[in-house]
Amino acid sequence: MATVVAFHAHPDDEVVLTGGTLARAVAQGHRVVLVVATDGRVHNEDDDVRLEELRVSADALGVHRVEHLGYADSGYGARFYPDPPGRVRFARADVEEAAQRLAAILRDESADLLLSYQANGGYGHRDHVQVHHVGKRAAELAGTPRILEATMPREMLIRLSRVARALRLPAPYEPEILPTAYTPGSAITHRINVFRYGRQKRDAFAAHRSQVGNNRVAAVLFGTLSWLPPQMVGAFLGREWFVDPALPPGRVCGDIFE
Repeated sequence: MATVVAFHAHPDDEVVLTGGTLARAVAQGHRVVLVVATDGRVHNEDDDVRLEELRVSADALGVHRVEHLGYADSGYGARFYPDPPGRVRFARADVEEAAQRLAAILRDESADLLLSYQANGGYGHRDHVQVHHVGKRAAELAGTPRILEATMPREMLIRLSRVARALRLPAPYEPEILPTAYTPGSAITHRINVFRYGRQKRDAFAAHRSQVGNNRVAAVLFGTLSWLPPQMVGAFLGREWFVDPALPPGRVCGDIFE
Protein backbone atom coordinates (compact mmCIF):
# COMPACT_ATOMS: atom_id res chain seq x y z
CA MET A 1 0.00 0.00 0.00
CA ALA A 2 1.09 3.58 -0.64
CA THR A 3 1.03 6.88 1.24
CA VAL A 4 -0.45 9.93 -0.45
CA VAL A 5 -0.12 13.46 0.94
CA ALA A 6 -2.67 16.00 -0.33
CA PHE A 7 -1.43 19.59 -0.02
CA HIS A 8 -4.07 22.31 -0.19
CA ALA A 9 -4.21 26.06 0.31
CA HIS A 10 -7.30 26.41 2.53
CA PRO A 11 -9.80 24.32 4.47
CA ASP A 12 -12.54 23.25 1.98
CA ASP A 13 -10.17 23.05 -1.02
CA GLU A 14 -9.59 19.41 -0.11
CA VAL A 15 -13.22 18.56 -0.93
CA VAL A 16 -13.65 20.65 -4.05
CA LEU A 17 -10.58 19.32 -5.82
CA THR A 18 -9.74 15.94 -4.29
CA GLY A 19 -12.45 14.81 -1.86
CA GLY A 20 -13.57 11.76 -3.80
CA THR A 21 -10.02 10.81 -4.71
CA LEU A 22 -8.94 10.85 -1.05
CA ALA A 23 -11.95 8.77 0.00
CA ARG A 24 -11.22 6.33 -2.80
CA ALA A 25 -7.56 5.99 -1.78
CA VAL A 26 -8.62 5.27 1.81
CA ALA A 27 -11.08 2.63 0.62
CA GLN A 28 -8.27 1.01 -1.39
CA GLY A 29 -6.23 0.66 1.80
CA HIS A 30 -3.75 3.47 1.23
CA ARG A 31 -2.62 5.91 3.92
CA VAL A 32 -3.90 9.45 3.28
CA VAL A 33 -2.46 12.58 4.87
CA LEU A 34 -4.02 16.03 4.42
CA VAL A 35 -1.94 19.21 4.77
CA VAL A 36 -3.30 22.77 4.48
CA ALA A 37 -1.04 25.77 4.17
CA THR A 38 -3.42 28.25 5.83
CA ASP A 39 -6.07 28.28 8.51
CA GLY A 40 -8.51 30.11 6.25
CA ARG A 41 -8.53 33.25 8.42
CA VAL A 42 -8.16 36.43 6.36
CA HIS A 43 -8.93 39.07 8.99
CA ASN A 44 -7.23 37.51 12.05
CA GLU A 45 -10.43 36.12 13.48
CA ASP A 46 -10.06 34.79 17.02
CA ASP A 47 -11.51 31.34 16.44
CA ASP A 48 -10.21 28.31 14.58
CA VAL A 49 -13.57 27.33 13.11
CA ARG A 50 -12.10 26.70 9.65
CA LEU A 51 -9.56 24.21 11.03
CA GLU A 52 -12.25 22.52 13.12
CA GLU A 53 -14.37 22.16 9.99
CA LEU A 54 -11.35 20.75 8.19
CA ARG A 55 -11.01 18.00 10.78
CA VAL A 56 -14.68 17.09 10.45
CA SER A 57 -14.30 17.01 6.66
CA ALA A 58 -11.18 14.84 6.95
CA ASP A 59 -13.06 12.40 9.20
CA ALA A 60 -15.83 12.16 6.61
CA LEU A 61 -13.27 11.31 3.93
CA GLY A 62 -11.41 8.84 6.16
CA VAL A 63 -8.14 10.79 6.19
CA HIS A 64 -5.58 9.41 8.63
CA ARG A 65 -3.67 12.59 9.54
CA VAL A 66 -4.32 16.33 9.21
CA GLU A 67 -1.65 19.05 9.46
CA HIS A 68 -1.61 22.86 9.15
CA LEU A 69 1.63 24.60 8.10
CA GLY A 70 0.80 27.67 10.20
CA TYR A 71 0.23 30.40 7.61
CA ALA A 72 -2.57 32.93 7.28
CA ASP A 73 -4.98 33.09 4.34
CA SER A 74 -3.80 35.67 1.78
CA GLY A 75 -7.30 36.48 0.55
CA TYR A 76 -8.54 36.61 -3.02
CA GLY A 77 -8.83 39.65 -5.23
CA ALA A 78 -6.91 42.79 -6.03
CA ARG A 79 -6.26 43.81 -2.43
CA PHE A 80 -3.42 41.97 -0.73
CA TYR A 81 -3.79 42.64 2.99
CA PRO A 82 -0.77 43.18 5.27
CA ASP A 83 0.32 40.26 7.41
CA PRO A 84 -1.82 39.91 10.56
CA PRO A 85 -0.11 40.16 13.96
CA GLY A 86 2.04 37.13 14.65
CA ARG A 87 1.30 35.41 11.34
CA VAL A 88 2.55 35.48 7.75
CA ARG A 89 0.21 35.31 4.81
CA PHE A 90 1.04 32.24 2.77
CA ALA A 91 1.57 34.07 -0.50
CA ARG A 92 4.29 36.14 1.22
CA ALA A 93 5.95 33.15 2.87
CA ASP A 94 9.51 32.26 1.95
CA VAL A 95 9.14 29.31 -0.42
CA GLU A 96 12.17 27.49 0.94
CA GLU A 97 10.99 27.79 4.55
CA ALA A 98 7.45 26.68 3.72
CA ALA A 99 8.80 23.81 1.61
CA GLN A 100 10.94 22.64 4.52
CA ARG A 101 7.81 22.44 6.71
CA LEU A 102 5.99 20.35 4.13
CA ALA A 103 9.07 18.26 3.34
CA ALA A 104 9.33 17.28 7.01
CA ILE A 105 5.85 15.75 6.75
CA LEU A 106 6.64 14.05 3.45
CA ARG A 107 9.77 12.50 4.98
CA ASP A 108 7.97 11.49 8.17
CA GLU A 109 5.32 9.72 6.11
CA SER A 110 7.70 8.32 3.47
CA ALA A 111 5.21 9.71 0.99
CA ASP A 112 4.88 7.96 -2.35
CA LEU A 113 2.72 10.63 -3.97
CA LEU A 114 2.05 14.33 -3.41
CA LEU A 115 -1.16 15.93 -4.64
CA SER A 116 -0.56 19.61 -5.31
CA TYR A 117 -1.68 22.39 -7.70
CA GLN A 118 -0.77 23.65 -11.14
CA ALA A 119 1.46 26.65 -11.75
CA ASN A 120 -1.56 28.88 -12.47
CA GLY A 121 -3.18 27.93 -9.18
CA GLY A 122 -6.23 26.79 -11.11
CA TYR A 123 -7.90 30.18 -11.21
CA GLY A 124 -5.04 32.43 -10.16
CA HIS A 125 -5.58 32.60 -6.39
CA ARG A 126 -2.27 33.74 -4.94
CA ASP A 127 -2.33 31.04 -2.25
CA HIS A 128 -3.00 28.33 -4.83
CA VAL A 129 -0.09 29.52 -6.95
CA GLN A 130 2.09 29.38 -3.85
CA VAL A 131 0.96 25.80 -3.19
CA HIS A 132 2.41 24.84 -6.56
CA HIS A 133 5.81 26.40 -5.82
CA VAL A 134 6.02 25.11 -2.25
CA GLY A 135 4.77 21.64 -3.16
CA LYS A 136 7.22 21.25 -6.01
CA ARG A 137 10.17 22.31 -3.88
CA ALA A 138 9.09 20.17 -0.91
CA ALA A 139 8.93 17.08 -3.11
CA GLU A 140 12.47 17.80 -4.30
CA LEU A 141 13.73 18.22 -0.72
CA ALA A 142 12.00 15.08 0.55
CA GLY A 143 12.68 12.93 -2.49
CA THR A 144 8.98 12.27 -3.03
CA PRO A 145 8.91 10.36 -6.31
CA ARG A 146 5.64 11.59 -7.83
CA ILE A 147 3.47 14.71 -7.96
CA LEU A 148 -0.03 15.01 -9.38
CA GLU A 149 -1.53 18.47 -9.83
CA ALA A 150 -5.25 18.76 -9.12
CA THR A 151 -7.21 20.45 -11.87
CA MET A 152 -10.50 20.66 -13.78
CA PRO A 153 -11.21 20.63 -17.52
CA ARG A 154 -11.39 24.23 -18.69
CA GLU A 155 -14.07 23.40 -21.26
CA MET A 156 -16.36 22.02 -18.55
CA LEU A 157 -16.06 25.22 -16.50
CA ILE A 158 -16.88 27.32 -19.55
CA ARG A 159 -20.01 25.24 -20.19
CA LEU A 160 -21.07 25.46 -16.54
CA SER A 161 -20.64 29.22 -16.59
CA ARG A 162 -22.84 29.52 -19.68
CA VAL A 163 -25.54 27.41 -18.05
CA ALA A 164 -25.30 29.44 -14.84
CA ARG A 165 -25.71 32.69 -16.74
CA ALA A 166 -28.68 31.31 -18.66
CA LEU A 167 -30.37 30.28 -15.39
CA ARG A 168 -29.34 33.53 -13.68
CA LEU A 169 -27.29 31.64 -11.12
CA PRO A 170 -23.87 32.70 -9.79
CA ALA A 171 -21.10 31.43 -12.07
CA PRO A 172 -18.23 29.49 -10.45
CA TYR A 173 -15.59 31.88 -11.81
CA GLU A 174 -15.41 35.36 -13.33
CA PRO A 175 -15.67 35.37 -17.15
CA GLU A 176 -12.23 36.93 -17.61
CA ILE A 177 -10.61 34.04 -15.70
CA LEU A 178 -12.07 31.20 -17.74
CA PRO A 179 -9.86 31.42 -20.88
CA THR A 180 -6.79 30.48 -18.82
CA ALA A 181 -8.36 28.65 -15.85
CA TYR A 182 -7.13 25.21 -14.80
CA THR A 183 -6.20 23.17 -17.89
CA PRO A 184 -7.56 22.09 -21.30
CA GLY A 185 -9.11 18.65 -21.24
CA SER A 186 -6.52 17.39 -23.72
CA ALA A 187 -3.73 18.01 -21.17
CA ILE A 188 -5.32 15.99 -18.35
CA THR A 189 -3.44 12.77 -17.56
CA HIS A 190 -5.65 11.34 -14.78
CA ARG A 191 -9.44 11.21 -14.66
CA ILE A 192 -10.65 9.55 -11.47
CA ASN A 193 -14.09 7.98 -11.11
CA VAL A 194 -15.31 8.88 -7.60
CA PHE A 195 -19.01 8.10 -8.12
CA ARG A 196 -19.01 5.54 -5.28
CA TYR A 197 -17.80 8.15 -2.79
CA GLY A 198 -20.70 10.58 -3.14
CA ARG A 199 -21.71 10.18 0.52
CA GLN A 200 -18.23 10.98 1.81
CA LYS A 201 -17.89 13.96 -0.51
CA ARG A 202 -21.32 15.31 0.44
CA ASP A 203 -20.59 15.00 4.16
CA ALA A 204 -17.17 16.61 3.73
CA PHE A 205 -18.76 19.54 1.89
CA ALA A 206 -21.31 19.87 4.67
CA ALA A 207 -18.54 20.22 7.26
CA HIS A 208 -17.53 23.62 5.85
CA ARG A 209 -20.66 25.46 6.96
CA SER A 210 -18.88 28.73 7.73
CA GLN A 211 -18.21 29.28 4.03
CA VAL A 212 -21.83 29.17 2.93
CA GLY A 213 -22.58 32.74 3.93
CA ASN A 214 -19.34 34.10 2.47
CA ASN A 215 -19.76 32.96 -1.11
CA ARG A 216 -22.84 32.82 -3.34
CA VAL A 217 -21.47 29.90 -5.33
CA ALA A 218 -20.75 27.99 -2.11
CA ALA A 219 -24.26 28.74 -0.85
CA VAL A 220 -25.88 27.35 -4.00
CA LEU A 221 -23.57 24.33 -4.06
CA PHE A 222 -24.07 23.53 -0.37
CA GLY A 223 -27.82 24.05 -0.58
CA THR A 224 -28.03 21.63 -3.49
CA LEU A 225 -25.70 18.96 -2.13
CA SER A 226 -27.13 18.93 1.38
CA TRP A 227 -30.44 17.38 0.31
CA LEU A 228 -29.28 15.22 -2.58
CA PRO A 229 -28.93 11.46 -1.96
CA PRO A 230 -25.35 10.16 -2.18
CA GLN A 231 -25.95 8.53 -5.57
CA MET A 232 -26.95 11.87 -7.09
CA VAL A 233 -23.98 13.61 -5.47
CA GLY A 234 -21.75 10.94 -7.00
CA ALA A 235 -23.33 11.51 -10.40
CA PHE A 236 -23.04 15.30 -10.10
CA LEU A 237 -19.47 15.28 -8.78
CA GLY A 238 -18.36 11.87 -9.97
CA ARG A 239 -15.05 12.84 -11.60
CA GLU A 240 -11.86 14.44 -10.35
CA TRP A 241 -8.90 15.35 -12.52
CA PHE A 242 -5.12 15.63 -12.28
CA VAL A 243 -2.12 16.43 -14.42
CA ASP A 244 1.13 14.53 -14.03
CA PRO A 245 3.82 17.05 -15.08
CA ALA A 246 6.18 14.18 -15.82
CA LEU A 247 3.86 12.60 -18.40
CA PRO A 248 3.11 13.79 -21.93
CA PRO A 249 -0.59 14.26 -22.75
CA GLY A 250 -2.10 11.18 -24.29
CA ARG A 251 -3.52 8.16 -22.52
CA VAL A 252 -5.67 9.12 -19.53
CA CYS A 253 -5.12 7.07 -16.38
CA GLY A 254 -8.02 6.06 -14.14
CA ASP A 255 -6.19 5.82 -10.82
CA ILE A 256 -3.78 8.21 -9.11
CA PHE A 257 -1.33 5.36 -8.53
CA GLU A 258 -1.04 4.56 -12.25
